[in-house]
Amino acid sequence: MLLRGALVEYSGGPIGPIPNVVIFQFNPESLARTLQIPERPTGATRRESSQAGEQTFERITFTAHFNAADMLDEGKALAQMFGIGPQLAALEKMVLPSSKLAGLVGAAIDAIGDALGGGSDDAPAQPIPRETYPRILFVWGLTRVLPVTIDSMSITELEYDSLLNPLRAEVAITLSVIAIDACSDDLLAKGALEFSTIAKEAQAIANLANTAEQVVELIPL
Repeated sequence: MLLRGALVEYSGGPIGPIPNVVIFQFNPESLARTLQIPERPTGATRRESSQAGEQTFERITFTAHFNAADMLDEGKALAQMFGIGPQLAALEKMVLPSSKLAGLVGAAIDAIGDALGGGSDDAPAQPIPRETYPRILFVWGLTRVLPVTIDSMSITELEYDSLLNPLRAEVAITLSVIAIDACSDDLLAKGALEFSTIAKEAQAIANLANTAEQVVELIPL
């Protein structure tokens, strides 16, 4: 059975609705992973340029491919109507703030505040934004379930049907793995990051079994 990678948007609580999921139709052929290391002093007189305890963080880049051919061959109604438009729309939703609902809630809070405070003749020069961005998990195999932010997304539509619905596309995505603060209320992200970190540490320890004989040869007795 082939496991497929996915991007999962979630509510933030341990149990709750999953508002958006994009399972890769074809797993990306490759992933580029960059570990960004805080700058460190290079000389005896040079000062630290980063805060104490600043962490190394990981950035992941890949290209996801989408194609409506198989779905059209299977007679999928959604593909016949929109091609791969729904998958692309679901991806785009992950990088847009929930501004509509946030705006309604913000307006309600402002109205309540005006009522309690008796109102004010001085309108604020600029409204305070109340936008929240989606919380995303990047799922890649059994040992990598990572809370991420989507830094960039570049969509290249390559083929269309007669109604100009996209039938084939490549989506270049850059993710940053989030370092979850101990005080964060995002229990799902904290659990996912801890699980993935423990799995990586276990694999690093297991690597000693592969290199035990070489280590003995390296250390003169």
